Amino acid sequence: MEITFLIGRIIFGGYFVYNGYSHIKHLENTAGYAASKGVPMPKLAVVGTGILLLLGGLSVITGLYTCIGLVLLLVFLVPTTFQMHQFWKMSDPMQKMGEKIQFTKNLALIGAVLMLFSLAAPWPMLF
Repeated sequence: MEITFLIGRIIFGGYFVYNGYSHIKHLENTAGYAASKGVPMPKLAVVGTGILLLLGGLSVITGLYTCIGLVLLLVFLVPTTFQMHQFWKMSDPMQKMGEKIQFTKNLALIGAVLMLFSLAAPWPMLF
């Protein structure tokens, strides 16, 4: 059972690490998208959220400071879900569908993060 938990941690945490890296690597594009959604100070917001994703994902992968890492992921996911994916405001059916998919995906990620809080700490180390 520990191996499946480890594989799951690598996949789940890796998702956030990849997206945090992508936020920072593609700062201009990501900040432009954030600005189009009404995010104030979009460049700063993108760098800040990129750091939240990186640290939270690394925490899940390594099993270090898991409570802090999970809080960082929630600090990213909850406001982002409701600010960036407001499908209920869309009139174009394709755009509405895309935003609804992103919204519900983020809700599922929030649920997974909340479930991880129920695990006894410390988690088994990665190596």
